[in-house]
Amino acid sequence: MPVHPLRQPAHYLFTLPALAVALALWAATPATEVGSAGQHILPWLLACLGVGLAIAYHQMRALCLLLVMAASAAVLHDDVGHYLRHGDVAALTPLRFHAVSTWLPLLFAGHAVWPERGRRRRDLLLRTVITGAALGLFLLLASQQPQAMHDLLSNRHLAWLPAGWSALAQLPALLFLLATGLLGWQAWRRPRPLHTAMLLALLCLWWMLPRIFLQPALLPAASVAALLLVLAAMLQESFHMAFRDELTGLPGRRAFNACLQRAGGTFSVAMVDVDHFKHFNDTHGHDAGDDVLRLVAARLARVGDGGQAFRYGGEEFALVFLDRPAQACTGAVEQLRATIAACPMQLRDRSTRSQDDALGQQQRGHGGNGAKVQVTVSIGLADSRGGRSPAAVVKAADQALYAAKAQGRNRVQADAGARQPDVRATDAQTASR
Repeated sequence: MPVHPLRQPAHYLFTLPALAVALALWAATPATEVGSAGQHILPWLLACLGVGLAIAYHQMRALCLLLVMAASAAVLHDDVGHYLRHGDVAALTPLRFHAVSTWLPLLFAGHAVWPERGRRRRDLLLRTVITGAALGLFLLLASQQPQAMHDLLSNRHLAWLPAGWSALAQLPALLFLLATGLLGWQAWRRPRPLHTAMLLALLCLWWMLPRIFLQPALLPAASVAALLLVLAAMLQESFHMAFRDELTGLPGRRAFNACLQRAGGTFSVAMVDVDHFKHFNDTHGHDAGDDVLRLVAARLARVGDGGQAFRYGGEEFALVFLDRPAQACTGAVEQLRATIAACPMQLRDRSTRSQDDALGQQQRGHGGNGAKVQVTVSIGLADSRGGRSPAAVVKAADQALYAAKAQGRNRVQADAGARQPDVRATDAQTASR
């Protein structure tokens, strides 16, 4: 059964730079400098950097949230700076504080769960118009009746709720609680680093708001942490898009090339091809073909002897064994071939699949209820002995793969330069496929 992404430590790598920078900034910032120009502009610098990445990666939700966080930090910096300079709060500080506390969860929930569809310019324009109209109406009402708006945001409206359950006023606290539930549900149902980053950024801001006048250094530290969480999550997702195959979850062709560029000394490459894959696709359909590729990828990911598996393209995969000649890898490669051949695959009946895409994805890995099929692979193996370049090793492994397929498929064939005999399947019936 596949492990949910939220239970995998690699899913949270983007949190490390945000946590490190926030802790360093909190420890190095005296309270008297919180209202300085440098502290005021830092969130905007990070937001501008994030906006550039969001535009490049078509992440309009992230773009809007970055601007919302930067604008909120700017408003709060002014009020905290006035408090530090004069020893008291400005006349409109309570209203601005409660307004920021109210609108942050509203805007977070609104933009985070708003799906990104259609053209990015139209999407961004629609988000800007709706957000601007809502904030404009609020500012108009607040300018006309500031005290009434302050009372609306800060008073207790539900007397049956405990008064001390949150350090924020009742309405902002309830909105933060609702937004946290929505973002938590989204992060669980559609696990992505960006969804998790949005949730963690919201929790960070919720924890920060009631404490900024007691511990002013928390304001720049927590604001920067929230911005960096979203920014780092976008970078992590862009890395996965560039270096990881979406269908199988394995590192892709670009990651394979990068691995070979870093390889030094003796290394081995095994090229793996699914036998009769085109015929399988024509017979069972492309969805079943995708299931076969996922099955093979799952087996390859567990290869022994320190091998690394990659999706090379189409029905072809690659294994890289660093610091190992072909002779030392033959056992692991042959065991992998035998494991795949010994495990018949039961296809899923697509007619019984849930119409809910998220539920359908969760059902993967629980077995199928369709026809059973036999899946085999042919493997060509070569190494870098003799001073061969990575490109030459890949070419030699490809030629060995072609030889394996020509000799009946479902076998491991070592390149002649590796000085290894071919390793044949023991099951004659399977080998004839």
